Amino acid sequence: MQFSNVCLHDFGYVLPPVTLTSDDIEVRLAPLYERLKLPHGRLELMSGIQSRRLWNKGTRPSEGAAQAGNVALERAGVDRADVGCLIFTSVSRDMMEPATAAFVHRSLELPGSCHIFDLSNACLGFLNGMIMLANMIELGQVKSGVIVAGETAEDLVESTMRHMLEEQSLTRKSVKPLFASLTIGSGAVAIVMSDKRVCDTGHSLIGGSCRANTAYNHLCQGGQNSEQGTLMSTDSEELLRQGIETAADCWHGFQQELGWSGEGIDRFFCHQVGKAHAQALFKRLELDPRKNFETLPVLGNVGSVSAPVTMGLGIEQGQLVAGQKAALLGIGSGINSLMLGIEW
Repeated sequence: MQFSNVCLHDFGYVLPPVTLTSDDIEVRLAPLYERLKLPHGRLELMSGIQSRRLWNKGTRPSEGAAQAGNVALERAGVDRADVGCLIFTSVSRDMMEPATAAFVHRSLELPGSCHIFDLSNACLGFLNGMIMLANMIELGQVKSGVIVAGETAEDLVESTMRHMLEEQSLTRKSVKPLFASLTIGSGAVAIVMSDKRVCDTGHSLIGGSCRANTAYNHLCQGGQNSEQGTLMSTDSEELLRQGIETAADCWHGFQQELGWSGEGIDRFFCHQVGKAHAQALFKRLELDPRKNFETLPVLGNVGSVSAPVTMGLGIEQGQLVAGQKAALLGIGSGINSLMLGIEW
């Protein structure tokens, strides 16, 4: 998986207006904490997450994605008439049908000749979308395209808290799979990618590697029902162990594919789950944790938005500059891992 003609423009992103702290959540869950004798502060202590962002009530995934898409297109300066592909890549969607990409396409006023579709793969959707668009660019099918994601965690967080308060049969053991849902946040991100033979930004997608380990697809599962809303159950400890082993295999393939080493990479941007996950990942891959730029404490786990928005914020803050190498490290439920190499 290598590319010769794919360049990246600056990321566009939107951070939702509402801040929900871990302390806010625990105040809401005080009756549960008292009944199970859980210590206040455990959510932040376990996850490393101080806060997460949420949209105003009723905000659709397409709305955040379109806002981020507009920012990305304006920063890129690409003529919208030349955009040949739009891929919506979130876990969250407006509805089953039509594709959420249809609403984003209309909002962005992209041409009728533009390919549009949804691509969903848990927390790796955005990175998968970058690969799909890169392939189209390499084949000369499109000059430029846009990848967008808009995650809406509001219903999941609210449904989880309501369930934890209402379900009196929960024990200290049975409540554990629900805590991962309280680390989730909302956000939106987008990037424009172009054929460098037409428009060269100097920022290149070099290639990457992927691994699927679906024997463990039961460790994190979620969905909706009419009575309880959106709920997710996660075996966090086993998911961490198996996810890191899958990532280690993917990292080995990444190094072979690109001929890169950890020492030669200037900055890492990862899908964020929790501080224990990041520490274990960098230890297992034998990478320098000081090269890992994080937004986890203030954004939480933003699903498909996490890794790209972290990279976008890192670039804005001067953590990645022209001439340096970066790696996007993705791990998602399923279990899947995808890692991309970028020369900025």
